[in-house]
Amino acid sequence: MANGKGSKKAMILGVGLDSDGHRRITRGDNFTLLGGTEETHGQMTEHAIKINEKLKARGKRLEQVSRAEFEDIAHEVGLKK
Repeated sequence: MANGKGSKKAMILGVGLDSDGHRRITRGDNFTLLGGTEETHGQMTEHAIKINEKLKARGKRLEQVSRAEFEDIAHEVGLKK
């Protein structure tokens, strides 16, 4: 839809709750990652990129997958519930 009404958009929001005093923000096609130590933030970034790769391999966008399918993808990239 040209005006965006009714169109769905999904986004992954990652929040690292540990800190080493640095402010980290990383944005991608369908994700925003905030906070965390260098290690934590790096892990979140890696997982978000891998999720996008899995989605691309399936020919889908984040807003096109069901919750169950997203959970399967998240598990495949090493995330736990």
